Amino acid sequence: MNFLGKDNRALIIAMDHARTHGIRQNPDDPNTFLHGLEDPGKVIDAAIEGGADGMMTTFGVVKRYRERLIGHIPTIMRLDGGPSFYREDWLHYTEWSLLHTVEEALLLGVDGVVVNLFLGGEMELRTYEVISKVAGQALKANVALFVEAMPSPSERIPNTKAAEAIASAARLAFEHGADYVKNYYTGDIDSYRQVVEWCPVPVLIAGGAKMDTEEQALQVTYDALRAGAAGVFFGRNVWQNPNMVGMIKALRQVIHDNGSVQEALNWLT
Repeated sequence: MNFLGKDNRALIIAMDHARTHGIRQNPDDPNTFLHGLEDPGKVIDAAIEGGADGMMTTFGVVKRYRERLIGHIPTIMRLDGGPSFYREDWLHYTEWSLLHTVEEALLLGVDGVVVNLFLGGEMELRTYEVISKVAGQALKANVALFVEAMPSPSERIPNTKAAEAIASAARLAFEHGADYVKNYYTGDIDSYRQVVEWCPVPVLIAGGAKMDTEEQALQVTYDALRAGAAGVFFGRNVWQNPNMVGMIKALRQVIHDNGSVQEALNWLT
């Protein structure tokens, strides 16, 4: 399935965070909660109402909310995983596995699957094994494969947001079979162009932690598109906004209507 619109762009809502976080926002502070994900159905309904192009989530969410998802919004299901952050921190994994199969994803009716690549980390080879196995299954099933290509802190990657590291992770994801790549924005248009130019398949940026303001999230989106990104995977920057539908429509204004950041902010006033 092609997840991009006629303009070759997409806005996908990411909602797989509780798979590693449980209910906690910050692993070092038991009093911070992952607000916005208390009711996954509410996020799904907002994504559909706001006009998002897709939803990325977990086996459990798809299974529980299947009737509200399948046939209403293109759905991407995560197949792999590692320990929760009660045991290990993001990007510092010493364990990683394929937890679900493409066959199971098809039983649930999803349109795409997603797995991770951890460049430079202890689990790098393991993630290549997972990607390669899933790529073969997805090819047979005619299901889109997304790879979340993330540089991991290591001796050879002192800066995980460096353009060269992110570009290499994206290229390796492509080489192992990705149809689409999800990765971090490098922080500026010129450096992110290197990522896009070296990756023959569409790249979409991850939102990461909630940004300080709505304007900042929209500006990052605007700049990434100018650099050649095909869109965004935004989670906390959408479902931690009290006006989820408005934020999705604002992002659509930038992504699909070539609107300015200031024009898009009108959806949030």
